[in-house]
Amino acid sequence: MEIAKSLQQTPSSYIREILAAASDKNVISLAGGLPDEKTFPIDLMKPTLETLSEMPEVFQYGATAGYTPLLNFLTDYFQLPDTHIAMACTGSQQGLDLIARAYVNPGDKVVMEAPSYLGAMQVFGLVQADIVTVPQTEFGPDIEALRTVFYEQSPKMFYAVPDFHNPTGVCWSLETRKQVAALCEQYNVALIEDAPYRELRFSGEAIPLVSDFCPQHSIVLRSFSKIASPGLRVGIVSGKRSYLEPLIKIKQGADLHSSVPMQALLLGLLKHDNFDYHIDTIRTLYKSRYETLYSELQDKLPEGCEIKPVDGGMFVWVTLPSCDTFKLAKELLKDGVAVVPSPVFYPQPEAAKAALRLNFTNATPTELAEAVSRLASGLAKAI
Repeated sequence: MEIAKSLQQTPSSYIREILAAASDKNVISLAGGLPDEKTFPIDLMKPTLETLSEMPEVFQYGATAGYTPLLNFLTDYFQLPDTHIAMACTGSQQGLDLIARAYVNPGDKVVMEAPSYLGAMQVFGLVQADIVTVPQTEFGPDIEALRTVFYEQSPKMFYAVPDFHNPTGVCWSLETRKQVAALCEQYNVALIEDAPYRELRFSGEAIPLVSDFCPQHSIVLRSFSKIASPGLRVGIVSGKRSYLEPLIKIKQGADLHSSVPMQALLLGLLKHDNFDYHIDTIRTLYKSRYETLYSELQDKLPEGCEIKPVDGGMFVWVTLPSCDTFKLAKELLKDGVAVVPSPVFYPQPEAAKAALRLNFTNATPTELAEAVSRLASGLAKAI
């Protein structure tokens, strides 16, 4: 049986392939976006785990939109406007997939920053969207380029990760957030705001969501994979009711509903008295690891390489002199360090500037230091 044309046009995930290779115990992986499993709040979840056996109702079929007590809690927790509702998904990645399936026809224009999140490119590729990119600055998307794209191409939506962007780590400035929101309202473009790293800020003050400035023109994707556990597979999508009702309709046909016991477990975790302390502990740990990686890179990177500081998230972006980054990544893997080359984060890989994405959350300080030594040695030979 022939597979669908949309899938034929979707390349296999380089990151999945390199992570498989990086499973070798002799390889230090800076490639994945994995939280440290030592941060999983299992102790905080134990009270709820122990009471689930006394809650037979959560083992029955549930509402497609999600477990009502969790959704009620999150409506207050996220301070959603009265016009908005929330729904639970099997990870925020499913939420993105539902948005694409509900709203994007083949050929519809979807705007993204370049570089951008690989998983989003795959989702929009499967629905055969026409992905249009705008450059990124240290403050967020190039506003004039975005304005031009909105005016000339009338896109349906703008997908973005404003807080600690994947892959670059950039956090949009307050002014950029306001300008993007104003453009979305002016040109009637829906903002799809992906916020999986927002809680991982370890320096500076929190900045309002972009969607706070255009609440009637936005959908927000939130994840608990980075602050609770990826294995829970619970993400939350929120937006005005008319935006979310089509997503609920599609989800009903996709999987009926996400796991109700896992939603109940998440609710117990979020209501635990020590949950805020748990978040602070994660931030402290990741800040320490980031500082180790950043310091080692500054000391050891060859001339011509550049790294910009970040205030949170899971990644740093190292720009390089012009070179074949795929070839470089393969050679580095032979040297025992896994990284992700920049072309995988561009819809048109040939347009990618030479760079590497490095993750700092799932390696010890000793491993980070050794990885940078191997990286620096490989770069010295390659460039």
